[in-house]
Parts: sequence; C-alpha cells; structure tokens
Amino acid sequence: MRLDLNAEILPIEAAAPDGTPRRVVEGVAVKWDTVATVSNGQQVKFLPGSLPTDGPAPKFMLDHSAEKPLGMVFERVDTGTEMLFAARVGPGQMRDEILAMAGPGEYYDSVSVGVEPVDYTFEGNVMVVKSGRWMELSLLPFGAFESAKVSSVAAAEPEPESTPTVPEEETPVEATPTPAEAVEASVPTQLFAQPVKAARIPSAAEYIAAIIRGGDAAANMRRQLQAAAPNTTTSDEAGLLPEVLTSPIYDNFIGHRPVVDAVGTRAMPADGAVFRVPYVSTHNSVGQQSAELDTLTASLFAVSSYDITKLTFGGYSVLSEQIIDWSSPEIIGSMLSDMAKVYAYQTDNYAADQLLAGCSQSAVLTDPTSPSEWVSDIYDAAVTIINNSNGNVPTHLFVSPNMFGYLGKLVDTTGRPLLAPTMPMNAYGSQTPSAAFGNGSAFGLTVVVDRGFAADTVIVGDPSGYQIWEQPKGAISIDAPSTLSRTIAFRGYFATKMVDATKFVKLT
Repeated sequence: MRLDLNAEILPIEAAAPDGTPRRVVEGVAVKWDTVATVSNGQQVKFLPGSLPTDGPAPKFMLDHSAEKPLGMVFERVDTGTEMLFAARVGPGQMRDEILAMAGPGEYYDSVSVGVEPVDYTFEGNVMVVKSGRWMELSLLPFGAFESAKVSSVAAAEPEPESTPTVPEEETPVEATPTPAEAVEASVPTQLFAQPVKAARIPSAAEYIAAIIRGGDAAANMRRQLQAAAPNTTTSDEAGLLPEVLTSPIYDNFIGHRPVVDAVGTRAMPADGAVFRVPYVSTHNSVGQQSAELDTLTASLFAVSSYDITKLTFGGYSVLSEQIIDWSSPEIIGSMLSDMAKVYAYQTDNYAADQLLAGCSQSAVLTDPTSPSEWVSDIYDAAVTIINNSNGNVPTHLFVSPNMFGYLGKLVDTTGRPLLAPTMPMNAYGSQTPSAAFGNGSAFGLTVVVDRGFAADTVIVGDPSGYQIWEQPKGAISIDAPSTLSRTIAFRGYFATKMVDATKFVKLT
C-alpha cells in the first residue's frame, strides 16, 4: 500500500549562513492529526511521530515519478505538530526550469509525501497511520489543503570557490575534502592539488552555447568567467555579460472571478455558434373545485427558449526562439500564468457588467453610511423578489469595491463595527477584507465584491436567475520556422444570460 499526501511548503531557511542563496526547497511535509484525502481516495491521518526524522533520506522528485528526480531531502524536523523538511535540488537544465516555475502563485506550489504505512488502524473511514516508511517527497502543482502554497524557493546555487594553486616544484599534497554539500559531484577531488591554468574570457558565441546546454557546461562557463575576472573589468566585456532576472517573476495581477464563482459555470455545447436554453414561459393553473363533479381549472404549460450566442475571449503573443531559449527564469510559464489570470479577469468583468445590465427591478439606497437604511432597503428588495419570482428568496449581495468599503465602515451608535471580521458582538454579519472576497456575510446574505462592477453597484439577488456558460480552451502554441518565432495564445468561449430578472433587485 502506498499513500501520497499533499501538504504545504513554507520557508525555513532561504540562504546559507553567509547570505548566499542555495538550491533548497523547505517547508511543511505533513501536519499531524489532520485528515486529508490521498491520491487513491482514502482518507488518512498521520499521528505525531509517525514519520522518521532519521534513517534513509527520502528522495525528492517531481510528480511522484522516479524518472523525474530533483534531489534529496537532507533535513527532517518534528515540531510536535508537523514534520518540517528541507530538500536540496541538484544541477541541470530541467531542474533549473522546475525551480523557475516554483513559488507563490507559480505552477509548482505544493509538495506531497510518498509513504508506505507500516503500523496503522482505522477510525471509521479514516486510516490512522502510527508509523510508516517515508519513501519520497514530490513537488507538484496541487495541494490537498487550501493553504498549501509555496511562499519562497531559493533557486540559486553558490559558485564554488576558486581552486588553490600548488607550485610545480612542491610535492602535491592530498587535498582534504570539504563537507559533502559544498563539493560538486562532477568535479574530481584530485583537481584541488593541481596548478590552475590561466583563464581567458570566452567569446559571446561560446558563452551562449554553454548557457543553452545548461548543466555542467553552464557551470564551467561561469567558473571560467570568475577565474578571468581579476584580469578583466565588466566595462571591458559589457556585451558579453547577460542581464539575468531574479526568480520568481513578480506578478501582482489577481485572476479571481468573484461573480463567476458565485454563479457557477455550465458546460457549453461544443457544436454551433448559437445554442438554445429552454425555460418555462407559462406555468400550470390549479384552482379549487366548486363542487363535486364540476370541471377543474383549465391549465396550460408552455416552454420557450433563449438563443445564446457564444463569445470568444483570448489574447496572443509572439516570442522569438532566442528569448525562449535564453530567458532566465523561463518566460513561457510566466507568460501563460499571466494570460490565464487576465483571461479570468476579462471574462468575470463581462459577467459582472451583464449581471448589472440585466437587473430590471431597482430601489434607491440614499445613504450608504446608514445601517438602518441598508437593513430597510435589503429587506424591501427581498420582499420584491419573493413576490415577483414565485417565492424565491435572495441569498447574495453583489457590491462594487466602494460599496464594500461602506459596508465595512458601518458602526452602531457606540462606534462598534457592525460587520466585524472576528468575534462580532452586535453584528449583522461579518466581513473579511481579503484577496478572496466572498467569504463574508452581511444582513444574512453572502457578500460578493467584484472590481468589475461599476462604482456604486449594489445588487440583492438569487444567482440561479443568472446563468453562465464556458468552454475553456487554454493555451495553444504554433511555431513559425521562417522567423524563428512561436505564437502563443490563450482563449476560451464564454456566454451569459439573465434568465430570470425577477430574482434580482439593484439598489441605486
């Protein structure tokens, strides 16, 4: 039996004692006494001390694949509540690319332990692991916990110190090896006792070729530049020295879709540019029978349909082969991540605009700083919805950012907040001004704040009256050999429809 459990990565140490970055990923491998679902669907809980901190070191790999080794876990610490780890990533172009895509908001932002249970029992459907063999730890894109996100990765490795020179006339002395973590396996130890040849500055072509090959070739090229540095200044070879970006690339764009997430998306039919959505246009009639054997009320049930037109959202960029090969960190992963975020925002912005435009029922919110008016207007809107939509009750409060601010500032007569985020004493609900809006409530309604709404937007409603369809297409890449370039696009099909405006009231 094999268990693969996802957990979170948090920083323990991002640099060596002298401040030099290392190729190290560190964080939390397993939280004790926490129930999680592993890869085979089994619910599992690890007891404190169930994984060893000594013995054979777990392998560090990608996606639980022994064919994709990254390095070794060299440190394990049991804090009593969780198992901390530190894993060192080896050299090589593939591993460099993986490190460039690891970090907060990046593709690889989680870890997963591979464990072979030795002693375990069951509490209902939950397997309780008392001890197990920790076989490996994997880096992967998804975690079992919401908070399982990478906060930092030290992706750079310190350059080795220059090799000491021994005069030819002296008898070579056997070098004393440095600690294992400071010695590159690809460099024979006997080179420490040999004289160093005079280094020269490589040509631009030699440098580019070595960097593209990666691995030992790139490392040797950097050492050659370092050895020649005393004889040459950076101004002498300005055209040779590259401009390297730090990793990861900072990106402040948030790709959340508050309105889309609150409403939910439906599968879009694959065929046709237009599809139809049926709805009940005439309901049955039921009445009281006047007397026995009298004729019942005549009834008519009719179904009509809406025509929904598919819309296409997307964007593209053309990259030269050179920028793809020479970029550090790797540019395509960062570009696709940004494209996905912008696509998410643009589709959500469209959905927010169409929701507001589809609201035909309205009321007036005169003073957004008055708690009593908020209460009065929201309940008036609820009554309107119940009466006009055959008994449906509103569940959500959609607001623009400035109206969200008014909500958060509401206070009682003594100055206490009415929507306190924690431990409210006189609250109408609770609000959390975080990046993941929609977790709070106000006046019994789930709050959805979206920057796609126009200023002063407040909508009381039931999201089931508004429908969204989507067929995400993702990324596509086409090479153009004649120009040594690659065109990368990100796209999807999207459509919305206000199917029942009686379920919404906008407060203007």
